Amino acid sequence: MKILLVEDELQLSKTLLKFLKNEGFLVDTALDFPQALFKIADNVYDCILIDITLPKGNGLELIKQLKADHSKSGIIIISAKNSDDDKILGLDLGADDYLSKPFNFSELNARIRALLRRRNFDGENILQINELIIKPNEHCVFVNGEEVVLTKKEFDLLLFLVTNKNRVVSKLSIAEHLSIDDEDQFFNHDFIYVHLRNLRKKLSDKGCIDYIQTIYGIGYKFNTSL
Repeated sequence: MKILLVEDELQLSKTLLKFLKNEGFLVDTALDFPQALFKIADNVYDCILIDITLPKGNGLELIKQLKADHSKSGIIIISAKNSDDDKILGLDLGADDYLSKPFNFSELNARIRALLRRRNFDGENILQINELIIKPNEHCVFVNGEEVVLTKKEFDLLLFLVTNKNRVVSKLSIAEHLSIDDEDQFFNHDFIYVHLRNLRKKLSDKGCIDYIQTIYGIGYKFNTSL
């Protein structure tokens, strides 16, 4: 799951970044309003954590922009501003949750995972498609009751495809989601073919239907109607 952390307090941003990465999330950061706008324009995020008070802008304006762009990202406001007016306005603008500083990191983690379950998995802790079972919180995958051992990139790729099931996802969106740092890999997409080939083989070896369709010239689709 990919998260954007919009937080101007540098030390808090670094600490949260380390914590969220340790929890298994892919995380980008933005320290001010323009950086956040740039990130949301160029990436697809499952969840965005937004501080209300930002340099060169306002977190509430960022929420307005996300809604104007019809973003499907979950939004959690994290802010020292804890007045009812700020909370109500943020939620009315389209935020999914609100957490006042200072907060417990474990509570933030729980709220993020609850939000992702509501948005992507109909509130369930597991995702099942016929013989395939995915446990996002545990990073576990099973086919016909037998565990499939995947690398982190393979698991992230599978979860991204399943979360967007029956929709075509571009190679670029996959590259962005997997947060590849090597610029050459990012643009030639060879790394996607490698991870996808390995993922398909591991699932097939356990008897899983090949739900992943190649949409030539565009990307891939996890087709559950097969």
